[in-house]
Amino acid sequence: MNFHGRQLPLVDTHADSLGSVLRGERHLYEQSEIGQLDFPRMAQVGHTLQFFSLWVEPEYKPERAMHRLLQYVDSFWQEIGGHSEWIIPVIDRASLAQVVSQGKLGAVMSVEGAEGLAADPAMVRILHRLGVRLLSLTWNQRNALADGAGEDPGGGGVSRAGRDVIQEMNRCGMVVDVSHLAEAGFWDVLECSSHPPIASHSNCRALKAHRRNLSDGQIRALAEHGGIQGITFVRDFLGGAEDINRVVDHIMHALDVVGDDRHTALGSDFDGVEQAVTGLEDVTQLPRLAETMSDRGLSDTSIGRVFGTNYLEFFDNAWR
Repeated sequence: MNFHGRQLPLVDTHADSLGSVLRGERHLYEQSEIGQLDFPRMAQVGHTLQFFSLWVEPEYKPERAMHRLLQYVDSFWQEIGGHSEWIIPVIDRASLAQVVSQGKLGAVMSVEGAEGLAADPAMVRILHRLGVRLLSLTWNQRNALADGAGEDPGGGGVSRAGRDVIQEMNRCGMVVDVSHLAEAGFWDVLECSSHPPIASHSNCRALKAHRRNLSDGQIRALAEHGGIQGITFVRDFLGGAEDINRVVDHIMHALDVVGDDRHTALGSDFDGVEQAVTGLEDVTQLPRLAETMSDRGLSDTSIGRVFGTNYLEFFDNAWR
């Protein structure tokens, strides 16, 4: 993304755009008036790396969860395949380096809620071979691996089966995502994962008391373990005016809590919201976010780290 005369990397760890593909509403390789993100609009803004969520809708859980998950996987590869002029799949350090060096768009699959695994670590290996590189144990509800944030207050932690899955993820190089976990599960992940996790799309509870947001203690602990918090554009998680300035409020708060600019990034949740944040209606508006951050006193270096450098360094290390 061009900003103040130089190129900034742009990495976003959460978008739900594949859902509209599965519903037959559009293709991501065609520019559309539907939704907030597609490959042409990503190219227009100078995107670097987008994580596409495989979110199994509640009506498919639990019996048909894996079947639906595999439909998402197939949709991802169908959208990517044959469209290398727009985008390439990122599955390792080499493909990540190709995206950065050649200025191409990169796409990664992430699983949001692991009901389809049925507590079987072998499913981690299978999904890894299919290209999944990021996985959250839960969505909002309880499953065999852990309790989701929807179970708070009082939600439980990570089960024995969940710990086995985390160990297999660590072995494969699949990153653990703590967004959507109940708070007890968040602390369990930090305790049992040998590799740093991320919170792909979670905001700051100090600014909005929502169970999906992270407390200051969680934000600090995530950073101390080498993880990253992706600030998200969900109105319910923002509070205040629920606009672009409020997104910057959460970014600034996270930076202040951590004390440096190496553990804060972006996880938009584009195409996962019913009403867009004012000023961030779609992916092409992201330069406005950078300008707003600059107006609030952040340096171009810090803006670059939040917009993409932090995640590029993180995943380059995670996929060694």
